[in-house]
Amino acid sequence: MKNVILKTNFDIEGVKNIYHGKVRDVYNIDDKYLLMIASDRISAFDVVLPEGIPYKGQVLNLIASMFLDATEDIVQNWKIALPDNMVTFGVLCEPYKVEMVIRGYLTGHAWREYKAGKRMLCGIPLPEGMKENEKFPQPIITPTTKADQGHDEDISREEIIKQGLVSEEEYTLLEEYTHKLYQRGCEIAAKRGLILVDTKYEFGKNEGEIYLIDEIHTPDSSRYFYKEGYEQAMKNGQQPKQLSKEFVRQWLLDNGFSGQDGQKIPEMTAEIVNNISERYIELYENITGESFLRSDISNILEKAEENVKDFLEIYFKR
Repeated sequence: MKNVILKTNFDIEGVKNIYHGKVRDVYNIDDKYLLMIASDRISAFDVVLPEGIPYKGQVLNLIASMFLDATEDIVQNWKIALPDNMVTFGVLCEPYKVEMVIRGYLTGHAWREYKAGKRMLCGIPLPEGMKENEKFPQPIITPTTKADQGHDEDISREEIIKQGLVSEEEYTLLEEYTHKLYQRGCEIAAKRGLILVDTKYEFGKNEGEIYLIDEIHTPDSSRYFYKEGYEQAMKNGQQPKQLSKEFVRQWLLDNGFSGQDGQKIPEMTAEIVNNISERYIELYENITGESFLRSDISNILEKAEENVKDFLEIYFKR
């Protein structure tokens, strides 16, 4: 399909290496800058699905860009510019080997652990008698290790410091930034009639300074509830209406796929692909409060490469 970007191999001067992640292609330029392409690949259960989703990369890249701009007064971030709707250009940082997950509500992985009888998550004690999707008395940080392959693993603050993954002084700063970023995200979400349920942040260092890196507050890295109907759903023992890519995981589960060995990914028909695309556009419009402009996506790969090259030529004055 020419209306999606599944993989890039841009011919760019100064590229040291290219990393093809589950959904992003990342170019190291001169060991100083990063060029991150938000592809239209989609993953679930740590598996990249066979079909690309039109507009998905643009949705994620533009949401992340908006929130990076909206939080730069809290902590500096890696973004320099957007050469294309699917591309972010920024500062190369050395990532910390932990992801800062923050949860305001007992849902997802935290609920599954709680339901199994655990009352401690990443060294944080959990109150007795809580219900699924109930709000915590205070948001909790439940960090994970950042795995190069496979699943990230829960880890406690104490273990992070003990293993030397992050110094105690810097980890205290990461916690402070995480709480402030989440609070800002909650405030923005509330204005849109949403609840920011949980999310994750990644940080890195450049020349001794801490930067917020990667994406933030996107539906791939965060979970949202619609504020309207949340209290009623909790009273009735029902699931609050979500705004996340959970619908993709649910579609896979309904069709017998949960990422286990030997399972077959269900057929992604044109109708399924279009439905997922429309849901991502709905996510964008609800999260940003703006209408999504559907640009011409014919030959989108060639256009993105051209935009990137034009931008870099001007930026580096080559």
